[in-house]
Amino acid sequence: MVLCSLIRTFDLHRKYSRSTKLKIFLVLCSLIRTFAHKIYFTVELLQNIKYPEDLRKLAVDQLPQLCQELREDIVKELSVNPGHLASSLGVVELTVALHYVYNTPEDRIVWDVGHQAYGHKILTGRREQFCTNRKLGGLKPFPSPEESEYDTFMCGHASNSISAALGMAVADKNKQRQVVAVIGDGAMSGGLAYEGLNNVSSSDNDILIILNDNNMSIDRAVGGMQEYLLSLSTNETYNALRFRASRWLHKVGLLEDDRRRGLIRLTNAVKSAISHQQNVFEGMDIRYFGPFNGHDVKALVRILKQMKSMKGPKLLHLHTQKGHGYAPAEKDVTVWHAPGRFDMETGVRQEEGKGKKENTPPRYQDVFGETLLELARQNPKIVGVTPAMPTGCSMSIMMKEMPERTFDVGIAEGHAVTFSGGMAKEGLIPFCNIYSAFAQRAYDNIIHDVAILRLNVILCLDRAGLVGEDGPTHHGAFDMAALRPIPHLTIASPMDEHELRRLMYTAQLPDKGPFIIRYPRGRGKLVDWRCPLEEIPVGKGRKLRDGEDVAVVTIGPMGHTAAEAIEELEHQTSDNEQKFNVQSSKFSIAHYDLRFLKPLDEELLQEVGRRFKKIITIEDGVRSGGMGSAVLEWMSEHGYSPVIRRLGLPDEFVEHGKVSELQAIVGIDKDSIKRAIQELL
Repeated sequence: MVLCSLIRTFDLHRKYSRSTKLKIFLVLCSLIRTFAHKIYFTVELLQNIKYPEDLRKLAVDQLPQLCQELREDIVKELSVNPGHLASSLGVVELTVALHYVYNTPEDRIVWDVGHQAYGHKILTGRREQFCTNRKLGGLKPFPSPEESEYDTFMCGHASNSISAALGMAVADKNKQRQVVAVIGDGAMSGGLAYEGLNNVSSSDNDILIILNDNNMSIDRAVGGMQEYLLSLSTNETYNALRFRASRWLHKVGLLEDDRRRGLIRLTNAVKSAISHQQNVFEGMDIRYFGPFNGHDVKALVRILKQMKSMKGPKLLHLHTQKGHGYAPAEKDVTVWHAPGRFDMETGVRQEEGKGKKENTPPRYQDVFGETLLELARQNPKIVGVTPAMPTGCSMSIMMKEMPERTFDVGIAEGHAVTFSGGMAKEGLIPFCNIYSAFAQRAYDNIIHDVAILRLNVILCLDRAGLVGEDGPTHHGAFDMAALRPIPHLTIASPMDEHELRRLMYTAQLPDKGPFIIRYPRGRGKLVDWRCPLEEIPVGKGRKLRDGEDVAVVTIGPMGHTAAEAIEELEHQTSDNEQKFNVQSSKFSIAHYDLRFLKPLDEELLQEVGRRFKKIITIEDGVRSGGMGSAVLEWMSEHGYSPVIRRLGLPDEFVEHGKVSELQAIVGIDKDSIKRAIQELL
């Protein structure tokens, strides 16, 4: 209709020759096509996509626009609701391509390291709720089958996707669905990934492993495998020809399974001979394709469609850029892994815009980092070890000055502990810093490779206790209960920054054996946190406040919360006497900082057991088997029978939310402690 109107307007049939009319007609058609194309691609696509089935209705040419909208949506939301930004930006195109090609949720996509899955959440029915991500009662911080059928497995910790995907493929005996494992962001350095690969290579399966190779985890990825991936190259034309040939041979019946495996081995050997490069994946009989550009969504769709019908295990290697499409995140991916709130237009982070506050206590991790460097300057035997978290735990402070004495071993917690044990065996003093929740993956290594030989490894467990918005996969809930039964360990938790410094100093003194120091995420209490480095007698707690009616026993920074509760209760009694001019029943509360979970301070516990009939224990860890259980056991074994109320985390997984919100829910905040004391009085 528009074209006819234009023709009538220019009166083409009377004023111009036939050839001229034809040229004008073609020009008008071109203009209309361009105009229509612009209108077509300026309509917002994301607003009409609730689930992947809506995504699959789009034309392939529309996918780049959708990727741009999805990326902008993630940046806009995370600028006001902090989360893991850079990782999700790096896989936008891959996320779109996967849900476009595969019939999710029937086909299974298993994400590794869940902080790259924000785009996945938005495309799978959760865009309207995404503003609640990581908030109390809102969307979970990482994919979880409890939240959505599109979330096929839990993925808070790295390197489990290949094993989980293989399990799903084996369970689908008739091979009715496709199974894809997306691994990357440093997770390929984890030992579990190679255990999975080994099993994949020897099992009957058709799974696709996608290696999201961005040369990063949180900090820059390290290790021989990372260097190998950077240098690995395979010709795309060669792979395409081999794929077409294999399809034809299979169609004519010449490529049954045994012949297929033999042909794969032959072509792999020929390729290795020509390229002078051995492919570790193909060496395991896993077909390798790549590396390809992970930000070309149309090419990804084409490649994934081709690979869907391939038999046997396959690995697709993609090069991506963490933070892709948002300039500030591209420039400093470590900071923008989880940047906090920021101005999306300027890229100025809220923390940068406000500047450093005066009279603000430091973060525990920074006290650790500064103290480690201070100790390392004094003692040449001290070395630092961290599994891919040098910035997160502030070992980067020592790393800058002493790179030859600090070791980032990648996402490999078990190796980090055993590696530290090997160095300790030969006389070095390793400070091995692991987030508490991730240290669970090194439990056997702590027992077998450190504790049995009483090696002087100082294991610093950062993020111990409730960590907040990252939820149950990241809460450091179990370390005290899990480590307490292991012989030869010393387990301590500092109440403040001074105590942390002195415990670190104590741990590196001769003949201390394996020494565990646990401390929380976030800031401490002391602005003037530097103090002389002095030894703390191992196994000695301290009495912070004397009293007669109830004894409160705490360990770690929970002591501050308890002290505030006690202070308010006693002031409340005095205020009531003055206000109403009455004599209320006075009470006094004693407060003990146990300081060491192992060995226990038996003199302190003997005093508590002898003097008090009512005891409250408070810990930022699970009640079952934790510090309160240790006190309860000691009292029973030594003939004391007080009433003991244990406050700690319940026998269930604590969900995500602000630390203050979660402490109130589980009953270890100030008000809960006050109520518990009043109930005992």
